[in-house]
Amino acid sequence: MAAHAYEKALQLAESLSAEEQQRLLAELTARLAKNAPPEKKHSIMELCGLGKEIWEGIDAQEYVRNERASWNG
Repeated sequence: MAAHAYEKALQLAESLSAEEQQRLLAELTARLAKNAPPEKKHSIMELCGLGKEIWEGIDAQEYVRNERASWNG
């Protein structure tokens, strides 16, 4: 039943002018945003330690020294 209502709404939307379609899209977007659950706030601290396994066994000073050396060819 819902698929039928969707198809009917889509046909009606296609019969609108481009300006009216944009207006409809803006209205639907605003309604969805208003009814959407609030997004969870994140902290930059959640990234702490992310990817640390990549650096296991690598000396930080030696890595930086090699990187800087590669800049000059």
